[in-house]
Amino acid sequence: MSHPFLDLPPMSAAQFAAIEQRVARLLGTRQDVLIMQGEALLPLEGCIRAAAGPDTTALNVITGPYGQTFGGWLRDCGAEVVDLAVPFDSAVRPEQIAEALAARPEIDFVSLVHAEAATGNTNPVAEIGEAVRAHGALFMVDAVASVAAEPLLPEEWGVDLCVIGGQKAMGGPAGVSAVSVSERAWERIAANERAPRRSYLSLLDWKERWIDAGRAALPHAPAQLEMLALDACLERIETDGLATVTARHARAAAACRAGALAMGGGLEPFVHDSAAAAPVATTLRTTGGIDAAALVARALAPAGGLPLAAGGGALAGEMVRVNHYGPLATPEVVDASLSALGGALIALGGAPEVTAARRAAAAVWG
Repeated sequence: MSHPFLDLPPMSAAQFAAIEQRVARLLGTRQDVLIMQGEALLPLEGCIRAAAGPDTTALNVITGPYGQTFGGWLRDCGAEVVDLAVPFDSAVRPEQIAEALAARPEIDFVSLVHAEAATGNTNPVAEIGEAVRAHGALFMVDAVASVAAEPLLPEEWGVDLCVIGGQKAMGGPAGVSAVSVSERAWERIAANERAPRRSYLSLLDWKERWIDAGRAALPHAPAQLEMLALDACLERIETDGLATVTARHARAAAACRAGALAMGGGLEPFVHDSAAAAPVATTLRTTGGIDAAALVARALAPAGGLPLAAGGGALAGEMVRVNHYGPLATPEVVDASLSALGGALIALGGAPEVTAARRAAAAVWG
């Protein structure tokens, strides 16, 4: 029996290249774009191992858990790592980057997460890029959570390695990801004897066997279903308009934050400054001794399927995350999430203003 998901014709090199071109248009870049056949951790690790080595001095900015991961990879490559850590409820400031670079002129690599979905903050990449470009370092950005949720222009902002994934604001698959690579980055990678070669992590393999070969033949069989899903979500973004998609995420975040502020009774925004709050997800801090994990479990008990989660690790007891991204960036999802959290707060002894919260959120959607 024929099955539409199983009996597909092989994906051609031309189809694969056309999807890469769509990603490049999404990022507004003329830099090389590679679609990697795995979740975004694949190109993130691949970029670091391609560009870093024992001669590297790296500034690793930590505003959440992924920054910590990057530091581990960099050290494993033999790099000297200067960690710049800021509280997870805030964003790094461009002047902090400039000061760190001035203090260590030998820094030649900077790694940063644009938006941390896990902690709900977002960093000013455009302004940071100016400081990094003036210093002359190579700049790598994890934009997995920010792409399609807020402006992202890697080439214009001086980002040499920009990694994206489709599973959050793009509303697409998790099984493929992409990276844009500047010419400076390619030169750095080619000169690095320790850059992966003949490896699934290798960016150089893709360049030599795919880009330099005129994208005429795929190096290996693609993850076809994921590639088709990525193409479909790119088409949907193009049809809606990227500005419309990012505006929807911004309004979802503003509505959720306004609702939480109006609700009180055991919840408050985790990220203090609204300008540092990521549009992809809103994080909330529990107060009055209310356990965040218990609150989320109570909120989900009668209303499963809502995009609610407790924080990870040490934040599990104090953080609630509302993941309003992709198709979840809607008034209905925000309203249902606030209502469920309000009901759970009441059950756990809090005193929330649930009606006021819902009205405040609705007013933002307007």
